[in-house]
Amino acid sequence: METILIVVAILTGSMLQRMTGVGFALVAAPFIVLIAGPRTGILLVNLAGAVTSATVLTRVFRHVEWKKFLVLVPAALIGIVPGAAVVQNVPPAWLEILVGAMVLGGLTASQLQSSVWHPGTRPLAGAGAVSGFMNATAGVGGPALSIYALRTRWEQTEFAATMQPYFLAIGLASISVKLIANPSSAPQLSPWAWAMIGGAILAGLIVGDLLSRRTEVWTARRLMLILAYAGSVTTVVRGVAQLIS
Repeated sequence: METILIVVAILTGSMLQRMTGVGFALVAAPFIVLIAGPRTGILLVNLAGAVTSATVLTRVFRHVEWKKFLVLVPAALIGIVPGAAVVQNVPPAWLEILVGAMVLGGLTASQLQSSVWHPGTRPLAGAGAVSGFMNATAGVGGPALSIYALRTRWEQTEFAATMQPYFLAIGLASISVKLIANPSSAPQLSPWAWAMIGGAILAGLIVGDLLSRRTEVWTARRLMLILAYAGSVTTVVRGVAQLIS
C-alpha cells in the first residue's frame, strides 16, 4: 500500500512538473515524507525529481537560459552541503516539521506581492543558494526560484525550461552528498517498486503534456498549490504529534 501511495504522489508531481515547470517536489515531497519518513523520503524525492526534470528537458531544451543556469548551480551547491548535514543530524520528527514548514513558507512567500527586483547576478545567486539548502533538507528547491522569477518578471517559458537542467543538477548533487555521508540512507525498494515509480514518472509526464495543451497555467498552479499546502500541513501535524506522543 505504501508503494502505491508513493507512486500516486510521483505521478501527480511529474504531471504538474510538466505543466508548470516546478510542481514535482512541491506536491510529491510532503506526501512521500509522510509515507517513507523524512530521510529516505527526501532522498527518493531528489532522485525521482532529477529523473523527471531530465525527461522534461528533452522537450524544452531550446528555451533554457544557460547563462542563468551557470550562476544558479554553483550557488546551489553552497547551500546543499549544510542542508545535507541538517538532514543527517536532525531527529525525524523535527525534520518532518522542518520539511512541512519550509514548503509552507516558500509557497506563501511566492504568493505575496512585493516590489520588482533587479534581475542581477547577486539576487539570482542568493536564490540559488537558498534553493540548494531547501532541496537538500526538504526536497523542494522551487519556491526560492519561483519568488525570484516573479519579482524579476522572468518569462514563464524560459523559467520553466531553465529549471529542468537546474533541478537535475542539484538533485544529483543532493543525492551524492547524502549517500557519501550516509550510504545506508539509500531507499530500500524492490525492483518492482522501482519499475512502478519509473512508470509513474513517464505516465505523469505524458498526461501533463496532454493537459498542458488544454489547461491554463494558472489553473495548474492553483491545483499544485492546493495539493502542496495540504501535504505540508499534514506533514507538520504528524511531526508535532510524534513530539508530544
